[in-house]
Amino acid sequence: MLEVETMTYVEKKRVALTFDDGPNPLYTQTLLNGLRERGVKATFFLLGKEAEQYPGLVKEIHGDGHLIGIHSYEHVDFGACGSGEACEQVSKTDEILYKLTGQHPDYIRPPYGRWCDALEEQFQLIEVLWDVDPLDWNCKDAGTVERRILNKVEDGDIILMHDASATSVQAALDVIDSLTKEGYEFVTVDALIAD
Repeated sequence: MLEVETMTYVEKKRVALTFDDGPNPLYTQTLLNGLRERGVKATFFLLGKEAEQYPGLVKEIHGDGHLIGIHSYEHVDFGACGSGEACEQVSKTDEILYKLTGQHPDYIRPPYGRWCDALEEQFQLIEVLWDVDPLDWNCKDAGTVERRILNKVEDGDIILMHDASATSVQAALDVIDSLTKEGYEFVTVDALIAD
């Protein structure tokens, strides 16, 4: 009698790492190098003003296969500014990113998570918020940021981070290493939203 070996398929847990406020001339390159070394793709919600100043970094983010979304042009609160200003912030950033990548972004993360209804009427963008916010922008210890993420993260979560400090970048790379050991796979937000 033949024995049949059965294989069981275990689906990996998936999370999306996202980075707001870049590209940053001091820290984005280090982050990109670390992501490349680990074979990880992330999502970057870029500021138009920074993209304008550092086009080479935007092209590198795009060239490495990361997903690019709109944050705003100058990090304004869409809930507090007028609808005309909010639309201008998005339109201007979309135009800059299109010129640099040849693609119009499909995703937007409004600064502070505050939306403006006029944006929905004017643009065909998918709003992306987050599940885990370690407040990395306000912490100078990478270990603390990493613990805040590891203590909360679950399968399917979107993690909010920033590529604007050495602490945040180190914490992000440490999180990747830790969660990879726990069987997590890192995907861009479109993979989670499509499910």
